[in-house]
Amino acid sequence: MFNHIMVGASDIERSKTFYDAVLGTLGAGEALRNEAPTGHVRYFYRHDGNTFGISEPINGEAACGANGGTIGFKCSSPEQVKAFHDAGIAHGGTSIEEAPGPRETSMGTMHLAYVRDPDGNKLCALYRVK
Repeated sequence: MFNHIMVGASDIERSKTFYDAVLGTLGAGEALRNEAPTGHVRYFYRHDGNTFGISEPINGEAACGANGGTIGFKCSSPEQVKAFHDAGIAHGGTSIEEAPGPRETSMGTMHLAYVRDPDGNKLCALYRVK
């Protein structure tokens, strides 16, 4: 259904450092740098057929997190959920909601961690117990 997800970054290099760390825990490789025709810098991470991007806002306005929005990243283990969270905190993110760990939901047990990136975007690391 999705081709890509992109979020705005007020300090593109700070955001790249953050996403290099958190997406590196998922196995994503080095970001591909792109410069828009407007001169704005964007970075694209490609992994398992998915693309995640960060961009200087092309409209020139400040980057901000989507109120009510969450971007979820699928993890392969509870340990990877924790590593994602810890990498985010170590690279300028903020831990939010409950501590990383298992949660009982109507969809079964899931290991979750929530962190906000340096621009306030809400990220979720999720491992669904089978």
